[in-house]
Amino acid sequence: MDPLNRRDLLRHATMLGAVAMTAKPEASAAPAQTGATAPSADTTRFFPGFKPFKVQTSGAVINGVVGGQGPPILLLHGAPQSHVSWRLVAPKLAATRTVVVPDLRGYGDSSKPPDGEGHVNYSKRAMALDQVEVMKHFGFDKFPVIGQDRGGRVAHRLALDHPGKVTHAAVLDIVPAYYLYTHVTLQFVQAYFHWFNYLRQAPAPENELKATNDAQLAKATSEVQREYLRTMTDPATIHAMCEDYRASASIDLKYDEADQQKRIACPLQVLWRRKARWGGSMTCSPSGKREARTSLASSCRVGTICRKTCPTWCSPRSRRCSRHEREIGARR
Repeated sequence: MDPLNRRDLLRHATMLGAVAMTAKPEASAAPAQTGATAPSADTTRFFPGFKPFKVQTSGAVINGVVGGQGPPILLLHGAPQSHVSWRLVAPKLAATRTVVVPDLRGYGDSSKPPDGEGHVNYSKRAMALDQVEVMKHFGFDKFPVIGQDRGGRVAHRLALDHPGKVTHAAVLDIVPAYYLYTHVTLQFVQAYFHWFNYLRQAPAPENELKATNDAQLAKATSEVQREYLRTMTDPATIHAMCEDYRASASIDLKYDEADQQKRIACPLQVLWRRKARWGGSMTCSPSGKREARTSLASSCRVGTICRKTCPTWCSPRSRRCSRHEREIGARR
């Protein structure tokens, strides 16, 4: 199916918004967003030798763990996870690095700021600034960053907005959101229906997610599953995640459109699942070549997220991201 042109995209987005605005309101599953944080669980049991932290940034309180010694590296998780998704990779990197593993704002045990006008408080720009301030708190003015899924989108914006801070970047399992939203196809909508579902007016998608996650928690059999669902059954976390998606389809697109002529200045590595739901075809689009001055792309053979299922494959590539690797340097 041919991609929608921008005019068609905006028309369909307007129709979607109109449907959402006229939908019958439901009782909200989400409490008012105050920016406050509830007491955090101790997740260091998943990260031997790491310490928990909470850092007040200019817009949120960021929760996470930090461990190891040496040059820094920042790991950013995806949705609907938390920093715990890096539990198999972070300890390996900590053998030679200071590894900072935060919850993005709105996720895990980080605070849930109010939505802001036009979802501004959940824009990738706001999330990226959090991470600059977290790393500054630990004494790092420059650092490499690795982001998966939503964390990859934050890493992308971080590298664009703060080129003097990011020395190297790696993104896992993403195609730039601007490219996706301006090249909507039936294949994309069918594979990623939740992207559009979460855009509906609150609290309809929030209520559906709350019911689904509560049911999953009741059936959870592992400690990791229960930890993910501990926070993802919190109505405030569910609402914040939906706001993240709403921001991606609104204010983030405005920022991305304004930055279409910008390029990521640092070396960029792109990794994706070979069996991704879109078949990997979008990842190899011309968009990738336009995003960075120097880049290296490769796919993972496993059918699920590589940072969890094959940490021995992912960790060496993470280490490569944190230094000047010859293969990228030769392309500069």
